[in-house]
This record gives sequence, C-alpha cells and structure tokens, in this order.
Amino acid sequence: MKTAIYPGSFDPVTNGHLDVIGRALKLFDKVIVSVADNPAKTALFSIAERQEMIRQSCADLPGVEVDTFAGLMVEHARANGAVAIIRGLRAISDFEFEFQMALMNRNMAPDINTVFLMPHDQYTHLNSSIIREIASFGKDVSKFVPPIVSQYLRDKFGHG
Repeated sequence: MKTAIYPGSFDPVTNGHLDVIGRALKLFDKVIVSVADNPAKTALFSIAERQEMIRQSCADLPGVEVDTFAGLMVEHARANGAVAIIRGLRAISDFEFEFQMALMNRNMAPDINTVFLMPHDQYTHLNSSIIREIASFGKDVSKFVPPIVSQYLRDKFGHG
C-alpha cells in the first residue's frame, strides 16, 4: 500500500485542496491530509475544526485519513510510512518556494519523493486567505469551498 502525505494549514480547506486530494488518490492507495500545527501562524480555525472540515469534506473519498503534525514534514511522513509528500502548485509563483522545500526534504529523506500536482484550472485562483477575506465581509463563498466549510465560515464571522 502506497501512502502519501498532503500537508498544509487548510485554514480552511477549499475545493482546490479537494481537487488535489482526488488527484493524489489516483496515484496512491492512501492520502493522509495533515494539518500543520504552526504556532508562528495565526489561524482562523483551530486544528480540530480544520480536521473536522476535512473529514466531512472527504467523507466520500475512500483512502483519505486526516491527521496533524508539528515539526518537520519529512519526519511526519517517515513516521506514517509515506513514500511521497503531495504539494499543490497553482501558479509559477508557488514553484520557487515549493522547489526549495522539495530539495531540502530530499536531502533529509531521499526515500520520500515530493509530488507536485496542479489543481483543475478553475481552482488555480483559490487560496484560503482569499476565501477567509471574502467570507469576513459576509459574501457567499459556497462555489469555492465544500458546504461544511461555507457553514463554518458563516458561523465564525456571524453571518449565519
């Protein structure tokens, strides 16, 4: 069984993330969506909330597990028996940082590959920051995020 880790903050998970998860499932038997516990970042949603949104959004996708991690991604990947780390690339601007991280991860764990996946072009403009901002003004984000995430955002910003 080939396992991949898909790390990120997922604050919140978007349809673009789900598209990448679906693409990864075509390549791997199991995809562990791992919510990063990064105290240096101020998140809108708690780790537990982000995990729950992912679980509900991926309920119909067999092979998806949801986890969290702190520290180095390659150590988390190794601890879970992963052969790959999935990274989504939306635009050329994502590439430089992701390329540097992939090279560093390869240096630390040569047996774990980084696999870059591009979401469908209808999702390339999406990122969690933009979604949070639009939702904070009470605007509808339901075409960009799963229904459960849309509800969490309405509740969080008092637009329920």
